Amino acid sequence: MSEDDDSQVPTTKLTATKQRWAQEHKFLTGRTTRPEAERLPPGQHLVRDWPVLDLGLQPDVPTPRWTLDVDGLVAHPIHLAWTDFLALPQSREVSDIHCVTTWSRYDNQWDGVRTQDLLERVAPLPEARFVSLESFDGYTTNLPLADFAAPDALIAHAWEGAPLTRAHGGPARLVVPHLYFWKSAKWLKRITFLAEDALGFWEVRGYHERGDPWAEQRYSDD
Repeated sequence: MSEDDDSQVPTTKLTATKQRWAQEHKFLTGRTTRPEAERLPPGQHLVRDWPVLDLGLQPDVPTPRWTLDVDGLVAHPIHLAWTDFLALPQSREVSDIHCVTTWSRYDNQWDGVRTQDLLERVAPLPEARFVSLESFDGYTTNLPLADFAAPDALIAHAWEGAPLTRAHGGPARLVVPHLYFWKSAKWLKRITFLAEDALGFWEVRGYHERGDPWAEQRYSDD
């Protein structure tokens, strides 16, 4: 989906509210340094549950119909069915979630395919510097390739030992723990490698291109 093609994405109260937050630069604390022993990013608060946030649509994608395309600037584009995805090397990671709406949740256990293992399979070309992520609900977001390739980043299909639920992005979603969680696209459908950055759904609505919680990169500087 291009920056201007939002036809699949409904306008909801949450969408409008979050866009207003970006205009108002809401929740920013102005902190510029991270204390060495501090685990909670500035402006965040801890929760024990896992809040459900989406764009008003939770696509129902049974695993027999689920596919993932990885294309763009790669030597070996792939089209994965669910069985192909599960046949890739599987890993387990434990990491924190930091949502731009100010909640954080510690010690989430994920099972899935590490992005580094996927990169080894598709072999990005030297000119590839960014990735664009597309979801089954029409959502898009963008990442620098270096962030996508983080050691603890993975495409998760299970959380806390159980299959990832539809509400939280199942059958499979991206998890990039060191960035705000809107970068970890739910209901993942396509990963495209690019030479130039291509802003996604929230990024064209005033949210930061990268989204580092420790630098409070909630909103665009534009």
